[in-house]
Amino acid sequence: MSPPGANGESTVGSDAPRQKGKANADTLKVGCIAWVIKDGQPRRAEILSIRDTKSGRQFYCNFDNFNKRLDEWVPVARIDFNQDVEWPNPEKEKQKDGKTKKAPAVSKKQPSKKAQKKVAKREQSVASEGQTPHPWAEFVESQPQVKTPAKTDDAEDKANASLEFGGTPGVGPDEMELDEDETPAERAKKERAQSFSREEEIEKLRTSGSMTQNPAEISRIRNISRVEFGRYILFPWYFSPYPEAFSQEDCMFICEFCLSYYGDLKSFSRHRQKCTLQHPPGNEIYRDDFVSFFEIDGRRQRTWCRNLCLLSKMFLDHKTLYYDVDPFLFYVMTTRDEHGNHLIGYFSKEKESTDGYNVACILTLPQYQRKGYGRLLIQFSYELSKIEGKLGSPEKPLSDLGLLSYRQYWSENIIEVLLQSSEREEKCTIEGIASALSMTTQDVEHTLQALKMQVYHKGEHKIVVPEKLIKQREKSKLKQKRIIEPDLIQWKPPVFTAASRTWGW
Repeated sequence: MSPPGANGESTVGSDAPRQKGKANADTLKVGCIAWVIKDGQPRRAEILSIRDTKSGRQFYCNFDNFNKRLDEWVPVARIDFNQDVEWPNPEKEKQKDGKTKKAPAVSKKQPSKKAQKKVAKREQSVASEGQTPHPWAEFVESQPQVKTPAKTDDAEDKANASLEFGGTPGVGPDEMELDEDETPAERAKKERAQSFSREEEIEKLRTSGSMTQNPAEISRIRNISRVEFGRYILFPWYFSPYPEAFSQEDCMFICEFCLSYYGDLKSFSRHRQKCTLQHPPGNEIYRDDFVSFFEIDGRRQRTWCRNLCLLSKMFLDHKTLYYDVDPFLFYVMTTRDEHGNHLIGYFSKEKESTDGYNVACILTLPQYQRKGYGRLLIQFSYELSKIEGKLGSPEKPLSDLGLLSYRQYWSENIIEVLLQSSEREEKCTIEGIASALSMTTQDVEHTLQALKMQVYHKGEHKIVVPEKLIKQREKSKLKQKRIIEPDLIQWKPPVFTAASRTWGW
């Protein structure tokens, strides 16, 4: 049996012993570890936040040996107050211990430990105003904080549902400096000037800021408890910067066609009577008997695309969120019935990517997970690259789960090309595979290395297909998988002016 945390699960509390005692709904505070009912049985859980909603007081709990995605707001009725609560250790003792240790002398040329700590914190916090903003749908890859769900089904579930890419915002040169001559009073005054309230932080994230990756920040707490989206009830996984008022609601209502959001059923019902939209507000570029794809320009449909990104943030963790969607195209996959086109998932791509990326962000909504839709999204992005005559690749670096889903797609297609070439007795090269699949040679080579299909034999690099992978290919052929029919794509690569490719503020 693996130890707690070995599979990406989170363990609550610290190794230091804690004081225990009785508590009630009024005395329970942030940092306490209580016994909370989950899946019909009591489990240890750390209280990360407390809020008062219309239905009463709720506590945000991180359960012992459960993935962070499974954190949730629980009512008072689910907390077992008959058992002792573990109280958080006082911070004063830690401060006293810190004061007894003398800091070594630091030269002016070498940054002090305090400066290094400040830089580390700022690297995970909101980007400074002086920085050039990253694209809206850019994903932050923070490897130490990536957590794999506790169960295998959850891992497959999330791998099909959400792929996350991108880079971390940099730190300005002025943030690297710390004046050692400041008095404690001056330093405290400066910290108060830099701090802001919860409402201001959410508004900044929602309109012009970025998602933070510091677990102590507000983005660690999921703010929306429940979402009614069409005929589905969704339970968000992560924080999304909707207006603060929606965190007080027990349920948020989102129109599945225009993606407008409402806090009460009366307003939402009135909107549904007036809303005439029955499909995404863009051009339909693909249709078969099962799904359709729509191309939407973020500059022309700003409100819809912004609402789409707010919705997707509830199911995507490590990403940097910017509010401007102008430089992006959104390719939305839907399924049709007599009521209209229902959103399944989407991927976005930059109108002009200097690195040749064909995907910036990709998501399948939770209610459509593990049904092959993620594969369709990935395939469609490469079919567009084929029409453009380019070699495409998802935005780097990939997260662990993103790499898992893409590598599965890459490996299946690469093996298919190799076996077809073998049947025709044709010589196959990495460049030939990349050209046939519109993949970059780097992605092809990395996939071959990961599958241990590249060997060095008699002074030559050779590609070998293991028998195990051949058997897996034969089994997958027995399963009827949905695929994109390239002949049904009605699309030409759009041409944009310099102004339409950039932010329009």
